[in-house]
Amino acid sequence: MQAQLIDFYKAIEDSSAKMLEAARVKDWDGVVRHEGACAVLIEQLRYQSQEQELLPEQRREKTRIMQRILRNDAQIRCLAEPWLAQFEHMFEGQPQVMH
Repeated sequence: MQAQLIDFYKAIEDSSAKMLEAARVKDWDGVVRHEGACAVLIEQLRYQSQEQELLPEQRREKTRIMQRILRNDAQIRCLAEPWLAQFEHMFEGQPQVMH
């Protein structure tokens, strides 16, 4: 049986929630792993959306799911900012490599 389009949105939301949980415990490798899973799901969603459409009630559910994903993303960014600043600080003063 073919997965419903809405199931891809739900799976992306689940991965987004897992990314947030990993960020809360400063498991940045976990964040990256779940981000990779999201990327795969998004590609599958893009492919499936060419063949399927959401029903009106599914479009409303999609909107709610997308809002939760965006909230998760905002929280992840807030949690990651100190880590990113520390990461950038490690490379300050090092010569830039030109490619």
